[in-house]
Amino acid sequence: MFEFLLRHYNYWMFIGLMMIGFYAMMAKKNLIKKIIGMNIFQSAIILFFISTSVKGGGVSVPILQYAHKGAKAGIVDVMQYANPLPHVLMLTAIVVMVATLGVALAVAIMIYRRYDTLEEDEIRLRRKRGS
Repeated sequence: MFEFLLRHYNYWMFIGLMMIGFYAMMAKKNLIKKIIGMNIFQSAIILFFISTSVKGGGVSVPILQYAHKGAKAGIVDVMQYANPLPHVLMLTAIVVMVATLGVALAVAIMIYRRYDTLEEDEIRLRRKRGS
């Protein structure tokens, strides 16, 4: 059992990061801390997908110019190539993460200008009072 946990340490790291981010989003009352928690959570998801897409035997990128030595003409051993699709999708996810962070910070600035605070409880009280 201990060997299994030791061999899959990266998954435990991702689970830890995800829980830290989830805790920050749910338990913290400051909006900036919630945004940072969201960013940590998204980063953990991206690291998880990149880690699981690594191929043990993949030694090259899939740019084919000729068949490998010893292979028949026109036949390519796909097991020697790494799949670029998960990495490309995670690059897209990084762009979405940065855009989400920018929008969230812009909304936080607007909330601060209107309510003079970033604390969730104080914003609720001020909204009830109508100021």
